[in-house]
Parts: sequence; C-alpha cells; structure tokens
Amino acid sequence: MDPRTLLDRRLALVTGKGGVGKSTVSAALALVAARAGKRVLVCEVNASQERVAPLLGAPPAGTVIREARPGISTVNVTPPEAMREYGLMVLKFRTIYEAVFENRLVRYFLRAVPALAELVVLGKILNEVRLEDRGRPRWDLVVVDAPATGHAVQLLRVPSALLDTVPPGPLRRDAEWMQAMLVDPARTALAIVTLPEEMPVNEAIELDQQVRGLLGIHREALFVNAMPESRFSPAEEVRLEALARAADPLGAAARAARLQALRAGQARRYLARARAALDLPTAVLPLLPLATWGPEAVERIAASIARGGEEGRE
Repeated sequence: MDPRTLLDRRLALVTGKGGVGKSTVSAALALVAARAGKRVLVCEVNASQERVAPLLGAPPAGTVIREARPGISTVNVTPPEAMREYGLMVLKFRTIYEAVFENRLVRYFLRAVPALAELVVLGKILNEVRLEDRGRPRWDLVVVDAPATGHAVQLLRVPSALLDTVPPGPLRRDAEWMQAMLVDPARTALAIVTLPEEMPVNEAIELDQQVRGLLGIHREALFVNAMPESRFSPAEEVRLEALARAADPLGAAARAARLQALRAGQARRYLARARAALDLPTAVLPLLPLATWGPEAVERIAASIARGGEEGRE
C-alpha cells in the first residue's frame, strides 16, 4: 500500500508527538494534493504561533481562511472564533448571538460545559469538510495539523464522549454527525508522524493503540521524519573506527563520519520497530541539511511524499 492514498480522503488528520514535524508534513501533504489539482484547506488548532502558512511562504492566516498558495488555504481554528461561528449558525441572527453569547454570565456558564470548546473547534473543522459551493465540495481535501498526541486524542474523542452523556437535542445531533464523519473510512483517515528515535516511536505506538481502541478512526499512513542517510557499508564503518584514532584532521573527519553512521544505524532500528508495531503504509522522509526551515524544506518533503517516501523503501 502507498501512504499517498491518504490524499484520496476528504479529511486527513495529522498527529504525533510534539516536535516530530507534524506541521511540515501537513504543509507538504497540502502541496502534493494541490499539485494534483485539489482545493486544499489546512487547519491548525488553536496555535499560539502559526506554522503552516509561513512554511508555505505566506503570512499567518489568523482565524480567517486565507490563501497561502494557489490551491492551498490555511486557517487557525480557535475556540472563541469557533464558538462565535457556531452561535451564529445555531441562532441565525447576529443580534441574538450578541445578546446571548456575548453576555458575561452566559460566557461563564459555557466555559463550565465539559468539552464544549473542543466540540466547537472540531465542529468548525468538520463543517468545512461538508460545505458545498454550487453543488460541489468547497474543499477537495481538508488537512488538520492536529495537536500533539494526548491533546489530539482528547479533541477527536469529544463527539463519542458526548453521545454517551448528552440527551437528545441540538448538541447531541451535532455530536452524531461529527462522529459519523470521523469514523467513516471513505471520508476520513489519520496519519501518524514520528522521528526514528526511541521516545517518538514509543509515543507513536501508544497513539496508534488509542486510535484503534478509543477513536475508531481509520489509520492510513505512518510518516517517519528526519531519517538520516545510510552512507557507509559495514566494511567502511569498521575502517572508520580505525581511522578515528588517527591524527587530526583525518581523525576528526573519521569520528564525525562514524557518529553519523552510528546515528543512521540506530534510526534504522527504530524505523524497523515502528513499522513492525504499527503495520501501516510508511513514508520515510529525509533528514535535510538546511540551516533554516521554510518553503524549501516543505518542497523537498513534498517531493519525497510524492515519490511515496522512497527513502525508506527496502
């Protein structure tokens, strides 16, 4: 199977341990999809500092959907703005919304409702998935740069949790259609991003168990990011060990090369562990020698994804 099938869905959820490159992968997926002719929206979730739009070479979008590149728009979905949109959608009239939702006592009550902030944020995102313009979907693909592992599970679990506790009414109806969309494998798929290192791989395995056991969302792909290149054969690595004892500058160069070889070998072992434990179509993305992280990095990661993550294919 090919991890690029993730782009055949209407909703692609991207998550993993913090710092593994979720935003880069989200931006690169959007780039691959847009170049295939899709209209793409990338949603960040309550980001204190937006990353996706700058990675695509555009200024931060804020809470209003803005085009970052041809075919790609971005937005930062925050609880206050999502609550405002939800209130206007339910109450229909701005004056009623302002009288109800802008009331200080009402706002205090709403903050006390369990998981309401997560529900309206998720509802805003999923509503973009189902919106239509002139009889066709507004977006061919919505990519969600989801929060890190634990927060992502908490966010995505909200609809099913509400179905267990909320009586019939508008809130339950919203939870029902959201949950139906999330667990529909024809529309929604989840991708896990990790690094070829011990803690990120362990967290990716735990996340995968939670997705299968708690969420029931279809898992589609594993992205192993920042994979160092294997540059030396076993015989060459033995030779490097001997050369490392030589006088500098040869010794220093040999020690640096040996360190790279050791890191690449360790990364291969963690890659093998992740593949065996998760059993998902895997794209292995290269470790890039770049001083700054921006559009060039996204272009190169997108090119790797477009090839199906060939760096890690055996």
